[in-house]
Amino acid sequence: MQPLPASAVLSAYFLEARSKLLDVAAFLDRIQRGPESAATLADPRLGRIREALEVLLATEGGRAEQIQQIFSIEYDANWSVPAPK
Repeated sequence: MQPLPASAVLSAYFLEARSKLLDVAAFLDRIQRGPESAATLADPRLGRIREALEVLLATEGGRAEQIQQIFSIEYDANWSVPAPK
């Protein structure tokens, strides 16, 4: 199976990507407008979002994997298996 040509991917997914970027921009604007925005800026979740945005700006491939790793929790061999409900 051959991957789509870059121009076809851009044509097919440009509006979807644009929409998602606008959603992220609006999300960050809402945080900044919040009354406690200074305290929120130190929140590690926002730090992860900023780190992910930096990955998006990189020119190397593998961005999706790198961003998944940013938001993943490290494996812990001592985690207990949840009991079924």
